[in-house]
Parts: sequence; structure tokens; C-alpha cells
Amino acid sequence: MNDKHNIGSLFDRIASKYDFLNHLLSLNIDKLWRKKAIKSIVKHKDFDYQCLDVAIGTGDLAIELASQLNKNHATYNITGIDLSAEMMRIGEEKVKKLELQQNISFMLASALDIPFGSNTYDIVTCAYGVRNFSDLDEGLIEMHRVLKPGGQLMILEFSQPDNKCIAWIYNLYFSYILPAVGRFFSKDKNAYTYLNRSVKNFVWGKKMCDHLADVGFHQVAYKPITFGITTIYTATK
Repeated sequence: MNDKHNIGSLFDRIASKYDFLNHLLSLNIDKLWRKKAIKSIVKHKDFDYQCLDVAIGTGDLAIELASQLNKNHATYNITGIDLSAEMMRIGEEKVKKLELQQNISFMLASALDIPFGSNTYDIVTCAYGVRNFSDLDEGLIEMHRVLKPGGQLMILEFSQPDNKCIAWIYNLYFSYILPAVGRFFSKDKNAYTYLNRSVKNFVWGKKMCDHLADVGFHQVAYKPITFGITTIYTATK
């Protein structure tokens, strides 16, 4: 899809309304999704974590990661990469307000060419970003490369509900309600139509796990949440 090759500029256009629409369109459940996702990988107390958040956007997942690491009395550094400079500018403002700028940093970079050495990170995360990769496997290979042996990967991504009734409501919402509300508030005709297409055309569940295993990850698992609307994937290098 051509949109994926211009994903940075697409998110630049809607950055000012992105957080508002995320919370509105998910009825604030997106906050719970991030909390559950991070809990699946933060296990150790008093540990020194080096973390990479791929497609960091406005920083919500990185902030949740920092919150839980603080509760575990861990020392940590979180580096976030993204192709949208405007999304990251908003994220940096949020991080400064929370006085987390010493722990969370932002860098303009592609997930398909991560500018860090191999075996660098204890944790690599990505929330609602992998479906935007122009090459899924190339991005997964890069995330595998930068993880330390034994390091953990966590991906949070939209999926398709198995229940036929829920799936019908979900598809109705994603096909008509979400694009209309998104266009109204963001004033962008294409961005939320793209979101609908990107979710419908993406792999999920076992197929996503197969991609993770094929690029070298072990202990691959997935956990659908909220009727399968979204899924947490975890894996180990």
C-alpha cells in the first residue's frame, strides 16, 4: 500500500488530534490495553532495563512502561523511534510535563533500519505500529537483531474478533463510524480510512506468531483482549 511509504507524513497531519481521537474512539480502553501489555513483559524488580519503543508516536506506551518500571524500582532508559516528527514533538512535551525526559528520548528513524547495534536492548516494544511497516518481516528481523539474547519483545496490535456477532459490530464500527469521526475531528480525509484498511488487511493471531517464529523468535505467544479487538504478542530472543 502506498500509504505505508508515506506513513510519517500521514501521522504528521493528524498528530494534534491523535491522542484525543485514540481515547475517544476506544472509549478510553486503549489505556487499559497498554497497561496489560506492559505488565506482560515487566517482571523483574531492581533491574537495569535498556528499552526500545518502535513507532513511539506520542509516547503513551513508553510512558506506561516508565510508570511500571518505576514501580519496580528499576533503573532504565527508553529510546523511541518513529517516522513522524510531529507525533514525537507532542510526545516529548508530554514526557517533559511528567519529568521523564532523563529516561525517555525520541529519534526520527525507521523500524526497517534501526540505527542501533545488535544485542543492545532488554526490551523492545511496539504498539499499533507493525501493521504500518512497509515490510513486516524486515521490521521484525530488525527488532530481533537489536534485542539481547534472552531479551523480550512485546507487540500490541489490532486484530479480528472470533465471535461473529462481535466481529460484525467491530467491522461496522471500523468501516463507517471510526473513519467518519476521525475525518470530522482531524479534518483529514484519508488518515482514518487508511486505519480501517490497515487493520482489515493485516495478519493476526497464529499467523502473526508464525511471522515472529520465522524470523527467529522463541516462546512466541499471543493473548487476545477485549473480545479479540486487540492482541498482545510476546516473544523472546
